[in-house]
Amino acid sequence: MTLQELFSLIQSRRQSAPPGSYTARLFAAGEDEIVKKVGEEVVEVILAVKGQGDQRVISEVADLYYHSLVLLAARGLTLTDVEAELTRRHQG
Repeated sequence: MTLQELFSLIQSRRQSAPPGSYTARLFAAGEDEIVKKVGEEVVEVILAVKGQGDQRVISEVADLYYHSLVLLAARGLTLTDVEAELTRRHQG
């Protein structure tokens, strides 16, 4: 699954809020809860890098990507917005 595909799924969960969806629960909990999850994932990435092995690093970075995408969607931002910023930085 690409990041764009994942982001599209996250946006879909925001729109439809299917019962039992973790993503829908995050949106319902609000931005503070989403930010908290992003922070937790950052710490877990650091811990994984400092001695839990590469597979754990991959897993935790995937979790960080996911929660970061949920945060973008919650704020009405998109991957295109982030890509535009990366392009701007590269051109500067």
